[in-house]
Amino acid sequence: MAVVAVRTKSLRVLAHDADLEVLRMLVDRRDELSKAKVQCINRLHRLLSELVPGQGKKDLTALQAKAILAAARPRDPVRKTLKRLALEQLAELMVIEKKIEDSSKELKTLVIARGSHLMDLTGVGPVVAARILADVGDVARFTDRNRFASWTGTAPLDASSGEQIRHRLSRAGNRKANHVIHIAAVNQIRLDTPGRAYYRRKLAAGKTPMEAMRCLKRRISDALYRQLRADAATRVDAGPGGHRGASHVSSAAGLHPHTGTSDQPLPGPAPTTLPAPATPRKTVTRRTLQPTP
Repeated sequence: MAVVAVRTKSLRVLAHDADLEVLRMLVDRRDELSKAKVQCINRLHRLLSELVPGQGKKDLTALQAKAILAAARPRDPVRKTLKRLALEQLAELMVIEKKIEDSSKELKTLVIARGSHLMDLTGVGPVVAARILADVGDVARFTDRNRFASWTGTAPLDASSGEQIRHRLSRAGNRKANHVIHIAAVNQIRLDTPGRAYYRRKLAAGKTPMEAMRCLKRRISDALYRQLRADAATRVDAGPGGHRGASHVSSAAGLHPHTGTSDQPLPGPAPTTLPAPATPRKTVTRRTLQPTP
């Protein structure tokens, strides 16, 4: 029975690792599609600027480009060629956008299937959640939120000099995880969220926009860590009898962004209540002195 249990556990670990590897491959592919989209938009923007000067917008979308090209009526061979190339770039852009949409849906499905609630956090979408899950793996390898922040590169480095106290950006850690946390921070600032209110409070306190952004990213890193720990604590591990497995991680580790977490280690073993064994005492044998004859 012990051999069967060990083998079953090994199969679960292998399946878990395979799921993470699949998630990592898909989120890497999503990143490649995003870069291809930016490159395609840049080429399309350049062609439109030559074809219709002043019409190309900075944040160009496929629908905007399609409307501009539909209104263009080139007459000379050069502008006709520009329009044809722009139409080709537009068709390529629409294909890439469709692939990105399908990829985001697939990532969302996989994240939900893993029982993760990272997407419940404000500003965290399928791409951010998938990247964190794929690269973190087992959150238990981080003993506290400070270790996790060091890994995500959101723990600023002390760069104080004399009476001037300041911190600078840390280039250590997982840069991909740091990038998606930056995306989550930008999303929070753009929308009416508690994160934006927090960011504005830091600005009002005298911090620069870059310093305020670093504070917000650290705040998001802590929220991600708490959610990962909570998900790990509530994950159901079916045993031989189908009962829920026990976990040493408390699910009450503040899911709200304003709540903190305790970095104190788990308590040690309870003191014993048995009385200490008594030390045996030596028995002294008294000898009676006999009178000398």
